[in-house]
Amino acid sequence: MSSRSPLRIRPRSPLPARGLLVAGLAVALALAGCSRKVERAESADAAAVEYVSAPEPPMAAQAPATNTENYEKIEPNPIHRTAEQPVSTFSIDVDTGSYANVRRMLAAGELPPKDAVRIEELVNYFDYGYPRPESKDVPFEVTTELAPAPWNGKRVLLQIGIQGYDVEREQLPPANLVLLADTSGSMDEPDKLPLLKRAFAQLLPQLRAQDRVSIVAYAGSAGLVLPPTPGDHGGEIMDALERLQAGGSTNGGEGIQLAYATARQAYIDGGINRVLLATDGDFNVGVANQQALETLVADQRKSGIALSTLGFGTGNYNDAMAERLADVGNGNHAYIDSALEAQKVLVEEMGSTLMTIAGDVKVQVEFNPATVAEYRLIGYENRLLKREDFNNDQVDAGEIGAGHDVTALYELALVGSGGEASDPLRYAKDEAPKPAGAVKPDELALLKLRYKRPGEDRSRLIESPLMRRDIAAQPGERMRFAAAVAGFGEMLRGGERLGPGFGWDGVIGLARSARGDDRNGYRGEFLQLAQTARSLQAKAPGGGTVAAGE
Repeated sequence: MSSRSPLRIRPRSPLPARGLLVAGLAVALALAGCSRKVERAESADAAAVEYVSAPEPPMAAQAPATNTENYEKIEPNPIHRTAEQPVSTFSIDVDTGSYANVRRMLAAGELPPKDAVRIEELVNYFDYGYPRPESKDVPFEVTTELAPAPWNGKRVLLQIGIQGYDVEREQLPPANLVLLADTSGSMDEPDKLPLLKRAFAQLLPQLRAQDRVSIVAYAGSAGLVLPPTPGDHGGEIMDALERLQAGGSTNGGEGIQLAYATARQAYIDGGINRVLLATDGDFNVGVANQQALETLVADQRKSGIALSTLGFGTGNYNDAMAERLADVGNGNHAYIDSALEAQKVLVEEMGSTLMTIAGDVKVQVEFNPATVAEYRLIGYENRLLKREDFNNDQVDAGEIGAGHDVTALYELALVGSGGEASDPLRYAKDEAPKPAGAVKPDELALLKLRYKRPGEDRSRLIESPLMRRDIAAQPGERMRFAAAVAGFGEMLRGGERLGPGFGWDGVIGLARSARGDDRNGYRGEFLQLAQTARSLQAKAPGGGTVAAGE
């Protein structure tokens, strides 16, 4: 683990500077999976869907009159007394779909529902320039930073950064990709099926002769639109994409089954084998029970074929379904809102999109009650694990792709700092037990990570102590920006966890101070989003937070 300055990294090709996007919004397809040898199954031959002409050019998207968007309930992480609960355990999360979805709503002049705001996905949308591994013996480098919390100087912010090693595009293993496209009637909007076609078209020039691409469509009944085809046959693949047309009701379960059968038919030993499910998540016929779908996907995950989900659209978007299927499928969930985001993820970040370098990555922090009075994990509410899950290699966790980085933030109150949220107990003993003799007096915590290399069943362990002497006088640039994004999420959720003097002005000021060179304009776009959110909340009744489902 490292607390040094970041190494120089190979810059990504610049993209045009981005302003607020009113028409539509992002693919954040961070795919992660595993490559295991499986038995070849029967042929995935099925009746192909009827070939039809391409749809008319899209018009402005119109949301349904009734908003039925669905989000998983989020209960914010509480502040824990270290003396009572010294250990925090969670699975990493490289999803970024929440950021794109929030951006879509703000661009449309709407505040997002609280449950649509997953703070860890907002933070992980951005690259923080963490040091990269010096060799591939350990697939990632871990960096930590400690500094006063920008919203409360009596508390300390801990930033944990995990940076995976990168792989040049030409060195990626062969890929077997199956696009599972929802062509139901609900996808007949400009920000759904037409955007899906544009997004996937940007990936095609990056594919090679050794790659394989298939397309399965589902609407009422599933059909094989394109059998496994070499990746350098771009014209043939594009023709199949253009034949997709929306109509009918959604049988997602049948489509997933055919997609997995197709992936098995073209399975590449030692390669990348993945199903990309593109949908608004409105599963309304067939295998519609979410638990049944999760079981189906989890069973297929064990065969070495990952599932990632791409969310589309407005008004009936089922975020909870799309995110959960990706989680159990050893993949990632993204929300597609623009062709620009497709360029970011499918072209500029192709390595992390396709190649997994570490699986079942878990983080556990044991805080020292002699030095840390309280702590709070910011985000990751639906990725929490039990303490005993950390050492249990049967418990599933998140994956890291090549070149990927992951960030986690903790807010700490040190013993005697005056930053504690809870008063001392009157009748019960509130003193922490003395640490073991081997623990140094200024040790704050022990950070531990477990991960599996692709194809391995046993996890490996990394651990490192965090010391009080490493607390900086002021946060550095990457912590300031990560804190700004976390503060942005907290404000959208009501701002109750931030200090009384820290609001939208604090978020915007932090982000401005940490904008850096911003080659691709993502941080500049974030500033615009924060300013838009501030304006919308100021105009909204009662301070402007939106309850889930509104």
